[in-house]
Amino acid sequence: MNKKDKIVIYQVLPRLFGNDNANNRKNGTIAENGCGKFTAFSDIALNEIKGMGFTHIWYTGILEHATQSDYSQIGIPLDHPAIVKGIAGSPYAIKDYYDVSPDLAENPRQRMKEFQALVSRSHGTGLKVIIDFVPNHVARQYHSDAKPQKVIDLGVKDNTNAPFDSNNNFYYIPGEAFSPQFDLTDNNKRKYHEFPAKATGNNRFDAHPDINDWYETVKLNYGVDFFNGGTTHFDNIPDTWRKMSDILLFWASKKVDGFRCDMAEMVPVEFWEWSIPLIKEKYPEIIFIADVYNPFEYRNYLWRGKFDYLYDKMGLYDTLRAVICGHQPASSITNCWQSVEGIQNQMLNFLENHDEQRIASDFFAGSPQRGIPGMIVSATMNINPVMLYAGQELGEAGMDCEGFSGRDGRTTIFDYWSVKTIRDWRNDGKYDGKRLGKVSKELRKFYSNLFNLCNSESAIREGFFYDLMYANYENPFFNQEKQYAYLRHTEKEILLIVVNFEDREVESSVLIPKHVFECLGINLKKLTGGTELLTGKKTTSFLQPDKLFKTILKANSGQIHKFPLYLHV
Repeated sequence: MNKKDKIVIYQVLPRLFGNDNANNRKNGTIAENGCGKFTAFSDIALNEIKGMGFTHIWYTGILEHATQSDYSQIGIPLDHPAIVKGIAGSPYAIKDYYDVSPDLAENPRQRMKEFQALVSRSHGTGLKVIIDFVPNHVARQYHSDAKPQKVIDLGVKDNTNAPFDSNNNFYYIPGEAFSPQFDLTDNNKRKYHEFPAKATGNNRFDAHPDINDWYETVKLNYGVDFFNGGTTHFDNIPDTWRKMSDILLFWASKKVDGFRCDMAEMVPVEFWEWSIPLIKEKYPEIIFIADVYNPFEYRNYLWRGKFDYLYDKMGLYDTLRAVICGHQPASSITNCWQSVEGIQNQMLNFLENHDEQRIASDFFAGSPQRGIPGMIVSATMNINPVMLYAGQELGEAGMDCEGFSGRDGRTTIFDYWSVKTIRDWRNDGKYDGKRLGKVSKELRKFYSNLFNLCNSESAIREGFFYDLMYANYENPFFNQEKQYAYLRHTEKEILLIVVNFEDREVESSVLIPKHVFECLGINLKKLTGGTELLTGKKTTSFLQPDKLFKTILKANSGQIHKFPLYLHV
C-alpha cells in the first residue's frame, strides 16, 4: 500500500480462524476442541484476505496469556485455573509480554519463529501486521520466561509494603491476602494464594473483587497514586514507563506494523506522550490505535498522546447500531461526524469486533443483511480507517454457547472453539467457498466489492465529504428516518452515496442543493453518465442543482453512484 491508501483492517483471532475441529464441546480442552495455528494463514488464505481489499490484518490474541492448558513441559509455569477466565483464557490477561501463545504454534517450542514466519508471509502478500499491546493490566501470575537478558521482570523490585510507590510496577493492599467474593479453589481443591493482594485491572484497589471485575488481572502502576486522589508522580520517569516502552520496541523489532492498544485511556496520556514518539523515532511508519471510550478524551489522546487512530465506539458505532435496530433515525448519523469534526480522519470505524455482539445475532440485528447500509457508511463516509471482524463477511451470528462465554451474541475469546462459517469458507484450506450457503456467498461478495472500492476509488480514498441530510429534512420523497445520503468528491469525480435502513424496498429521491455545485466549483447544469459502483450498472438518473436524484433502493442496501467530472469539462 502507499501512504495515501485508506486503511482497511481485517481483525482475526488465530485461535478461531484456523480451527477446523467441529467437535465444539462446551468448556472443551484444546485436545477436545482444537485450536487454530499460525500456519493456517497460508499464502492462499492471506491472498484471499488481501483480495477482499484489506490493507492490514490485526492478529488478535498473539501475546502469551494465562490459560488452563498445561505447557509446563516446555518451561511455561501452569496457571491456577481459578484465576483464568475460560479453558483457553483471555487474550487480554498477558502472562509474558515477550512471548507468543504456545497454543498457536505447530511446535510450541518454536512459537516465536512460527510467528515471525507469519509476519513474513503477511508482508509477502502486501498485508501490514497489527498486534495487541495490553498496557493497563497483566495476568495475576505474570512471569516472563522469554524476556531478553538484562530485562528485570515486572514487580521483581517492588516494595510490597506500600500501596503505592512511583517505582513499583503494581499496586498492593499490604497485610491482606487476595480474597475475591467467590471461591478460588480449583477442582483438585487447590486454593490460589496471593499475598499481599495486588489491585485488580479494572481499577479495583482492594483485595475483594467480585465475579464481574477483571479479577484475573493485575493493574499496572504508571505513577498515578489512586490511594491519594489520583495524584501523579511523573517528574522522574516511572519504572513501568521504561519497561513498557522496551516491550513496544521489542515487538517493533519483529517487524510488526502497528499496535492496537487495549484500554489505552486507563493509562495516563503522559505515558503515551512520552512513549509513542520514542518508538516512532526508530520506527517512523509504525501506527498506534487506541481503545478509548470517553469522547471527551478523544482529542487528548490524539493530540497530546500522539495516537494515530482511535476506535469510534461511542460515536459512529453506537449510532449505527441504534439506527439499524430502529432506535434512532438515520439522520442522527450527521451528529457523529459533527462531534468529531477536525479529528474524523483519525477515527477507526467498525460494526463488529471481539468485544461487540455480532450483527446477525439475536442481540443485535438478527440478520447479517441489516448491517449492509451501516457498513457502507462506515467504509465510505471519510478517508479514515475501517475494520471488519472475521466472520462478519460470512454472516456469522455468534450464537453458540461455548463455555465461559455463554450465548451472548459474541464469538468467544475465552474458549477453545471453531466457527462454522469460517470453517465452511476455509474448506480445509482450499478457500473455494464451496461449502458456504447462499447468504454467506452473497455477503462475502458485497464486502469484497465494498472494501476494494475503498482504495480503487480516489473519492473514497482521499476525497472530501459533503452531508446532504440538511437539504432533505423537508423532502417528502426522502425518509430521513431510514435513509442517509452524502457525497464524496475529488476534482475528477463525485460519488453520491445513499443507503436504506428499511426492511423493504423503497423509492427514494435525494435533493441535490445548488450550493453543492457552487461549493465544489462545478459550473454545470447537470451531471450524467454515472455508474453504480457496487453493481457496475449504469446510473439512469443524473445530478442537477436543486433537483431530485431518483432511485430505487432494495431493503437494507445502499448505492454508490459515480459521476466523472472530466466528461463534462
